Amino acid sequence: MALEHAILVSLSERAGSGYELARRFDKSIGFFWAATHQQIYRVLARMAEAGWVSAEEIAQQGRPDKKVYTVSAAGHAELERWLAEPLEPPSFRDELGVKLRGAELGGAVDSVLKEVERHRELHAERLAIYRAIERRDFPAPDELTGRQLHQYLVLRGGVLAEQSFMQWCDEVIQAISNDMRGTSR
Repeated sequence: MALEHAILVSLSERAGSGYELARRFDKSIGFFWAATHQQIYRVLARMAEAGWVSAEEIAQQGRPDKKVYTVSAAGHAELERWLAEPLEPPSFRDELGVKLRGAELGGAVDSVLKEVERHRELHAERLAIYRAIERRDFPAPDELTGRQLHQYLVLRGGVLAEQSFMQWCDEVIQAISNDMRGTSR
């Protein structure tokens, strides 16, 4: 997926300035597709040049004018094309897994174990954020339809991914701890 498609999805949900888009990425869509503020502004310029978005200048008092972007007909056509395109299954590409695999070779089992524990904590923090969003934005998930249902389902994917990663970390921590006790006899 290109950042352009993530921006098209976000702007299709609600028009916004580059700053507003960057804030949305920081708070929601960015959990699933990260982008810096600079990347968002660069891509918006390319998208405007390609005719996928249009910008309306809005005057502001005491601040520079802002551009509010909306998706054009060409942008909607591109989004429809991309949505219909089949995806390759995601590959599990994880630097932590490679470190784990090589830990014994480098004599760094303790260091890698600490890193797994740190990652488990980071994923627990992200899971807590997802759960808070779930409680705040989707208190009655069985009643959701349309766009809200789709947003909830993406969030649920994030919840399940974080739970799964934490479970894997727990398994790694337990197995390495057992192995270390067994080899220290």
